[in-house]
Amino acid sequence: MLVLLPPSEGKAATGEGAPLDLGSLVLPGLTGAREAVLDALVALCRGDEGTALEVLGISEGLRGELARNADLRTAAALPAGGLYTGVLYDNLGLADLAPQARARAEESVVVFSGLWGVVRITDRIPPYRCSGGTKLPPLGGLGAHWRRPMAAAMPELAGEGLVLDLRSSAYAALWKPTGEVAARTATVRVLHERVVGGVTKRSVVSHFNKATKGRLLRQLLESGAAPASPAELAEALRDAKFTVEAQPPTGGKPWALDVVVAEL
Repeated sequence: MLVLLPPSEGKAATGEGAPLDLGSLVLPGLTGAREAVLDALVALCRGDEGTALEVLGISEGLRGELARNADLRTAAALPAGGLYTGVLYDNLGLADLAPQARARAEESVVVFSGLWGVVRITDRIPPYRCSGGTKLPPLGGLGAHWRRPMAAAMPELAGEGLVLDLRSSAYAALWKPTGEVAARTATVRVLHERVVGGVTKRSVVSHFNKATKGRLLRQLLESGAAPASPAELAEALRDAKFTVEAQPPTGGKPWALDVVVAEL
């Protein structure tokens, strides 16, 4: 199983060791594309600060992020699994997984990024600020920048097993599974179900979405479940007491799994 995660805006403040080594990251074939984004981001953040804040979509109060980006090539790095600290990662709790579950995570989990393309949780990267939806001069939209190199590289990483896609839309744009890979890919949407005025309603709520994705992945890793297909994944999640509605693929698209929650 290969698990695709989004990054998080929340990140560790500092690294803890040697600086970035681009050649050590997963899928070395992406090194050229990574170099291009890194060069453009560093140049942007060493230039006019007002322009950089606008391009990166960050507030005046986060101006310090520009200096961090400007020094990415020499900053101390840390494993990606310890870098991201948002709601999904808080509920996944990589740091306190049992050894066997942690080993499964290191083998199967990758994180998509506007800057790096994709990294394993053991890949060492420095703290940074660059979302997947950024239009970075002179490269333009990062989704478009990554699409071709990722299309060439990702099938190797996907192998022949199940692909569990937990990414948000901005990061799903970097690579879309096609063909036989799409047929064994399952996307997950979390729906919050509640009764309003006697009527049952469902909606997508960001906090429930992120927290539930972190929890369900943690349970899969801890259980040792090894689903080989989206249908088996749906059954594994039901065994873990999640309410799952599965929609088989149509028109070359992946399976769609709706996980319905009433509360966290």
